[in-house]
Amino acid sequence: MANIKSSELILNPDGSVYHLNLKPEHIAHDIIFVGDQNRVEKITQFFDNIEFSTQKREFKTQTGTYKGKRLTVMSTGIGPDNIDIVMNELDALVNIDLVTRQPKKELTSLNIIRIGTSGSLQADIPVDSIVMSEYGLGLDNMLRSYVIDSITDSEIEDAFISHTNWDMKKGRPYVVKGSEKLMNLIGSDSINKGFTGTAGGFYGPQGRVLRLAIQDSDLNAKMDSFNYKGTRMTNLEMETGAIYGLGKLLGHETLSMNAIIANRANGTFSEDPYKAVDELIVYVLNKLAN
Repeated sequence: MANIKSSELILNPDGSVYHLNLKPEHIAHDIIFVGDQNRVEKITQFFDNIEFSTQKREFKTQTGTYKGKRLTVMSTGIGPDNIDIVMNELDALVNIDLVTRQPKKELTSLNIIRIGTSGSLQADIPVDSIVMSEYGLGLDNMLRSYVIDSITDSEIEDAFISHTNWDMKKGRPYVVKGSEKLMNLIGSDSINKGFTGTAGGFYGPQGRVLRLAIQDSDLNAKMDSFNYKGTRMTNLEMETGAIYGLGKLLGHETLSMNAIIANRANGTFSEDPYKAVDELIVYVLNKLAN
């Protein structure tokens, strides 16, 4: 096999991967994603110690231990395009020899859990509750740059396209299931589960109207009412579908956990969103440590 060219896998002068500024020894096997770089320390403040810390652009990483468990916390920034960078460079750290530029014969599977904030689409999923993304439903086109038919659920995709009268000029939505292993590890009866919609933007792609008309002003209402064999759309954000898709393609276990801080059906917002996020952080840390 030919070496991966330096234009394809770009390394910094110190040998670290280009955007994340990381070397293989800097990351743990269990990784927590957050969107906001300022949220990294909101998680690592609970750690026993921090052994490594770096930041380049919006990508901040800290690795340390929590109750004896080695963990990495990393900010991804916003959107599927950033997830494309983070997932590919993380995979390169564990599954490509950065010296020989050859994929390794023995591949490593990482556990990756996203802790995010999100808005609920359902009136009965209140603010301050937790949503576990059983499926990522991608409304962006980033993942379609890859060969994905083996990991997507075309039956659910077809049902969603039909239900929403989706305009195919925007590209075909994709559906990928999260990690069963991590769902069993992290889940509990009090957590809501369903489809998490992943949009390629915050305003028009999520149905927000400021000064621009949008292609389908009824899309949010149609998504709210989408139900596939009892599984509903629970929330809308900008990362989960991309994480699930690339995770499955690359052989990593991925799960998205969302603190619901807004309810778009009721027009309500959490009175203390920071408390809701902190409670989710501690919940996930304790599940990983145990």
